[in-house]
Amino acid sequence: MKLIHMSDIHLTTPGRTIFGRDPLHNFERALDHVLADHRDAEIMVISGDLSDRGDLADYQLLREHLSRFPIPVRLCIGNHDRRETFLGVFPECADADGFAQGVHDASFGRCLLLDTYEPQTAAGSFCPTRQAWLERQLSEHDGPFFLFMFMHHNPFPTHIAPVDRIGLLDDAAFRSIVAKHRSKIRHIFFGHCHMVLSGSVAGVPTTSLRGTNHASYPVFAEVLTVADLPESYGVAFIGDDYVTMHMVEFGYRGDLLSEDSLD
Repeated sequence: MKLIHMSDIHLTTPGRTIFGRDPLHNFERALDHVLADHRDAEIMVISGDLSDRGDLADYQLLREHLSRFPIPVRLCIGNHDRRETFLGVFPECADADGFAQGVHDASFGRCLLLDTYEPQTAAGSFCPTRQAWLERQLSEHDGPFFLFMFMHHNPFPTHIAPVDRIGLLDDAAFRSIVAKHRSKIRHIFFGHCHMVLSGSVAGVPTTSLRGTNHASYPVFAEVLTVADLPESYGVAFIGDDYVTMHMVEFGYRGDLLSEDSLD
């Protein structure tokens, strides 16, 4: 089974650039690249920062693009998004408590789409109401699970101080829930940090990746960075007893040489 993971698409007014890059153009390039190489994917999840400013027009533009995209897509929101505006365009993404959370059953297991958005801050939150929702989902199903966090909120410390200050503020509470149900959870995907990260949450493997527009570089100092690295998305191959994750740098502009051409 194959799953596509995108994050941090940062859609904005057509023609406007962010750090010299055009988010809409790059998102369209990413979609074209997925269809060229991975049309057989069962599902694609975009884990947050769908919009750069949370503008209504950005979500309308996203809905329009996804309506023409043949692979089913599920969405999470990030700190650049606005929940109320997003749910006005994607009302099907709301749970009973008004959060942008949901469940998607795929052939390889159940996908949980989490909402860690918190107004007035770039940091993430997973409040008691959302914790209770996750507990119910984990208790009601025997697994396996795939948890998708839009991860503009990393659920563990990156040890890059300015990144961790805007990470998931309730990360310890989140990890305690995961720990109780770790046997059911196969993988956690997130975004937010704009860089390649892997690790584990209470023993559950996690991965993150650069977004489809701008990228960061891990500098372990009091600075947030922007780096001239290729735009990317992720491809997960899922078997009965394994998960293989690739970061596809569709923005790479160099040559690809075969071994034969190097002789």
